[in-house]
Amino acid sequence: MGEQERMVEAILFASAEPVTVAELNARMPHGAEAQVALENLQKRYDGRGVELRRVGDAWAMRTAADLGFLMQKETVEVRKLSRAAIETLAIVAYHQPVTRAEIEEIRGVSVSRGTVDQLIEMEWIRFGRRRMTPGRPVTYVVTQTFLDHFGLESARDLPGLKELRAAGLLDSRPPPGSLGLGDEDEADQDEDQDELFKED
Repeated sequence: MGEQERMVEAILFASAEPVTVAELNARMPHGAEAQVALENLQKRYDGRGVELRRVGDAWAMRTAADLGFLMQKETVEVRKLSRAAIETLAIVAYHQPVTRAEIEEIRGVSVSRGTVDQLIEMEWIRFGRRRMTPGRPVTYVVTQTFLDHFGLESARDLPGLKELRAAGLLDSRPPPGSLGLGDEDEADQDEDQDELFKED
């Protein structure tokens, strides 16, 4: 097992992208158990400057979160997302898998093809399964690259309403048309958030 851990460590260290267990097993000798080696390595790296993290269904070596400030470097932002792209990305992240029509319904305006293409080009969203409804519309889901960029293991780790309000990213006032919304109803909304991430 010690040799298997060394193999997994070498592959992850040299890889620029997160690596799945299946990919690790394919590269390692027949009979190797990459999953067990990963679990052992994760414990070994716990609390170190570099940690082994799960990203979606893959694994990657990453700098410990509390040491991220050491890696910061000020650079010029070459390409900024438009408001439409940010809103579209947020809708996909919180409502995936979601169709273009559903995105437009939530935003209240049509979504330009360029906005979706930009997010796909950045590899932050990708095509999901087609809906089993008339027309078989394509759905969109966030990618592993998106999860990796924001340090998330899965979309379930996205901040909820309480966290967003605490960070000042959401207006604490109730939206128009919901004047009767009480604290109890709001708590129910937070608890029901997991339902947004049920996959088809």
